[in-house]
Amino acid sequence: MLQAIHHAAIICSDYAKSKYFYCEILQLNVIAEHFRSNRQSYKLDLALPNGSQIELFSFANPPKRPSYPEACGLRHLAFLVDDIDEVVAHLTRHQVAVEPIRIDEYTAKRFTFFADPDGLPLELYEK
Repeated sequence: MLQAIHHAAIICSDYAKSKYFYCEILQLNVIAEHFRSNRQSYKLDLALPNGSQIELFSFANPPKRPSYPEACGLRHLAFLVDDIDEVVAHLTRHQVAVEPIRIDEYTAKRFTFFADPDGLPLELYEK
């Protein structure tokens, strides 16, 4: 089942300011930075010393309501798993709705989303 937090994704309102904060002030190392022209959005992958990561996203005019998936603030919490199919089956047996499994366009890893009872988006990310 769940082994660790793989990454936390954060949508920022000011990419340059947030990049400076996470890279210079918090001293996180840049793994990769991508500009996604189709979304006019940056994706900055940052490493923590234990191997976990922060994904920093920018979007043009993100809504302020945290319930929107593209809003400023915490986007989702991701859990690293060995076998995503096994965990999805476990969640489904417990009446937890799980989105279809997708493939990460940069890493080719499988992932999916579900929500906690308060609607917090949670992700399963396969090793």
